[in-house]
Amino acid sequence: MANVSAEQLGSESISSLLIKQAVPASIGILVMSLNVLVDSIFVGNWIGSIAIAAINVVLPVSFFIGALGMSIGIGGASIISRALGANNTEKALRTFGNQISFTLLVTILMVVLGLTYVDFLIPAFGGKGSIFELAKIYYVIVLYGVPLLALNMMGNAVIRAEGKPKFAMIAMIIPSLGNLVMDYLFINVLDYGMEGAAWATTISYFLCFSYILYFFLSKHSELKLNLQYFRINFSILKEISSLGFVTLSRQAVVSIIYLLMNNILFNLGGEAMVAVYAIVGRMLMFALFPVFGITQGFLPIAGFNYGAGKYDRVKESIYTAIKYAAILATVVFVGLMLFPNEIASLFLSDKPNMTAMELATNAFVLENTPSAMRWVFAATPIIALQLIGAAYFQAIGKAVPALLLTLCRQGFFFIPLILILPTYLGELGVWISFPIADVLATIVTGYYLRKEVNRTLVSEKI
Repeated sequence: MANVSAEQLGSESISSLLIKQAVPASIGILVMSLNVLVDSIFVGNWIGSIAIAAINVVLPVSFFIGALGMSIGIGGASIISRALGANNTEKALRTFGNQISFTLLVTILMVVLGLTYVDFLIPAFGGKGSIFELAKIYYVIVLYGVPLLALNMMGNAVIRAEGKPKFAMIAMIIPSLGNLVMDYLFINVLDYGMEGAAWATTISYFLCFSYILYFFLSKHSELKLNLQYFRINFSILKEISSLGFVTLSRQAVVSIIYLLMNNILFNLGGEAMVAVYAIVGRMLMFALFPVFGITQGFLPIAGFNYGAGKYDRVKESIYTAIKYAAILATVVFVGLMLFPNEIASLFLSDKPNMTAMELATNAFVLENTPSAMRWVFAATPIIALQLIGAAYFQAIGKAVPALLLTLCRQGFFFIPLILILPTYLGELGVWISFPIADVLATIVTGYYLRKEVNRTLVSEKI
């Protein structure tokens, strides 16, 4: 993994910098995405299509609780980075301790509420019909582990704040590999079914937590675990919350979308339609990892050069990042348009002793997933502009436009579209909402990005 100095950020060629920054980010995203993808393939082939739908129902809950940890981690990481830079180790340690306490308090409360209202929450998130029992089995077991997931997400951000990206990457790889091994053992070898899938996920959270705990207890970490710093400091919590709000808002919208989509699709086509969305959703997580990697790599380059007043380099970084991301997005688009049937078939296979209903569900999913996938990814080549544009405002420290543009596609356009179009167009209305939202969000982002560039990047600051 290449390390880049501040001097290089301001002098090395933008293309070279972008590759150095984007590759490690892409690897991390790839590992996480590949884990979700292969996990779904294992579950679909060894348990069935309804099992994929059941996991998709539980995903918004675990995703949101994990997002709480991520937002606390990112908010606190900003404070820790600045505190360590100013040699204020006391504030860094106090912030770290408060992050741990805050994460535990919030997530344990969420688990208690989640278990108390389990029979209400699962149907509310789309776990109806034959999905319910499988979703409940998975939900209860995984929910016990999600505080560890939140701590992992929080700890990973802090490790990066200490300037240890290698350890952060390893912390992402360990649970991914562990989950896949456990899936094979518990589902395929021991035939534990849905319980096996749930325990594989929960144990993977524990493996990651064990590694992160090792890091903070080792000589590699500047931050040490000390109980005196776990006492809640409300001024620190306020600062953590304000800085992490953008991340939490973005992740909360994703959870809301899963809730809405599962319910809308169940009403349109039952369990099988939810399974179709589960497969398409996994591809959304996986296929665009190189584009997200370019976006992450772009942030420090644009931020540093903007702060240094090197506006020509900022403009070059914007255009280069959009170009690279658009090329990669187009490659993804071509692959998905050409091979949707082959991709869908990876997730499901007919097993001995399957019931007639299970065979019919598999056939429906395999028949309908390719066309859904083509619609969902129809506008993929243009999304680079929307992602880089929103990231630019984040890079230069303009939180409000960064938040609004980040939420633009999913919150302001996509959610209204899926609430309106299916009423008139049925399931087609759901799928075409994706490219319509992409196009509208790209137009809005392009307008504001061009306006901001013309207004602020007008000359080289001396």
